[in-house]
Amino acid sequence: MPDQLSHRFCTAPLMDWSDRHCRYLWRLLSRHALLYTEMVTTGALIHGDRERHLQFDAAELPVALQLGGSDPRELAACARMGEQWGYSEINLNCGCPSDRVQSGRFGACLMAEPELVAEGLAAMREAVSIPVTVKHRIGIDDMEDYAGLSRFVEAQADAGITTFIVHARKAWLDGLSPRQNREIPPLKYDMVYRLKRNYPQLEIVLNGGIDSIDECRGHLRQLDGVMLGRAPYQMPNLLAQVDRELFGGESGPTPVEVVGRMLPYIERQLGHGTRLNHITRHMLGLFQGVPGARRFRRHLSENAHKPGAGPEVLEQALALVTQAA
Repeated sequence: MPDQLSHRFCTAPLMDWSDRHCRYLWRLLSRHALLYTEMVTTGALIHGDRERHLQFDAAELPVALQLGGSDPRELAACARMGEQWGYSEINLNCGCPSDRVQSGRFGACLMAEPELVAEGLAAMREAVSIPVTVKHRIGIDDMEDYAGLSRFVEAQADAGITTFIVHARKAWLDGLSPRQNREIPPLKYDMVYRLKRNYPQLEIVLNGGIDSIDECRGHLRQLDGVMLGRAPYQMPNLLAQVDRELFGGESGPTPVEVVGRMLPYIERQLGHGTRLNHITRHMLGLFQGVPGARRFRRHLSENAHKPGAGPEVLEQALALVTQAA
């Protein structure tokens, strides 16, 4: 594979969740996971605050920038920006089902226009030397099941794409909300397995409904990689198992160690004007299942948003857990 990154375990692009503070936390827990940004639209980069959308800490690497858009020239320009900022990969979103993306002609609705997607991906590949990948659903609305999926994949493979991240649910653009689209359409892992069997030369990564390391292992027996979103966000310590269980490396740090390693980062970010709760909101699940976890969450939730809140708030929350232990 020309792609030198490992997609064996990836964290998903999560709007309003997988920001740079979240990714810094996740990288402390796993050295090997490939981290993805929130989706950033081409319009936001071309016309908006580019630094705000692209800024990240080098400690997060490897990290992939996910773009939302459909105009090949704009996608190429934004892919070039991503490479210049130091991202490891550029990914095109063809899976988000919200009303906003439909009106903007990007996201899951693009599965109805495989030729346009292929044109955009080809332009992105021409613009950069880092890998370009695509994330998509198994289908949308009344699109034929496997036949429609394979036509979409073949069009992108013809454009030179070798890595496909497949959310194993259809997106119903007419009738379901974005949240419902994450839960109601049935998971069809068999379609993704079939895709790998029929296109063994392609790297196929599975997304959707995976909640444990054991499930990851099961899917990795048939596929090249897995991508998890809500599970590592709600239970960050799942990531601490990834390096040992899926890569044969060392165990990740304990939650207490993670808090200690976050403190210098928090100090730096506060010095740049970041509010404490913008960081600690991603840490609420860190002690999930540990005595005192509820007190840890409550202390952060009640105090981290206050003006002038600093690292001492996190240290106080940690004391509530260690005292309970």
